[in-house]
Amino acid sequence: MKILSSIAIWWHTLEGVEKFFWAVAILFSFMFVVQTVMSFIGGDDDGTFGDSDDYVDGDGGIDYQFFTIKNFITFFTVFGWVGLACLQGNLPMLHVILWSTLSGVIIVLIMFFLFSRMAKLRASGTLQIQNALQKQAETYLRIPGLRAGYGKVHIRVQGSLRELRALTDDDDDIPTGKPVTVIGIVNESILLVTSKTKI
Repeated sequence: MKILSSIAIWWHTLEGVEKFFWAVAILFSFMFVVQTVMSFIGGDDDGTFGDSDDYVDGDGGIDYQFFTIKNFITFFTVFGWVGLACLQGNLPMLHVILWSTLSGVIIVLIMFFLFSRMAKLRASGTLQIQNALQKQAETYLRIPGLRAGYGKVHIRVQGSLRELRALTDDDDDIPTGKPVTVIGIVNESILLVTSKTKI
């Protein structure tokens, strides 16, 4: 009770502007901590205002959303604490608003840049299976002829060696170690290959 009483007394000693900045700083700092904890336990979906925070747009590019709840909380957390620091420094109110707003925007822009870069790195590591077309591969597991079953091939795509499932329209099975050429994509995930030298 003494703690609550002390807090109440302290609160009543504050001026209106100080109350505003303390309220913003405390509220959004609490939300920031909750959001951070949720992100570690997998419960943070980083929603946006009106849309989900998707990294990949319709053209296959990167579209990290700027107006997210995460950025909103971050902005006001920084805004509140910088505003309090400026008030403690006895800066004019115009400067307090200017510096607190500018600081919030700068931090959000830094986050925007960092997460955009992270999204691009993730996207560059994601396999675009169309890049395998017309490439040479080596049979890893026997591929039954006439699409009678799946085999596997080793193929270098996007700078790394990958092991992918494969089918063939060839009459005969393609044995392990046989070079093949990718001539198509089946169901957007399976390579269609042939061991014939002329397609």
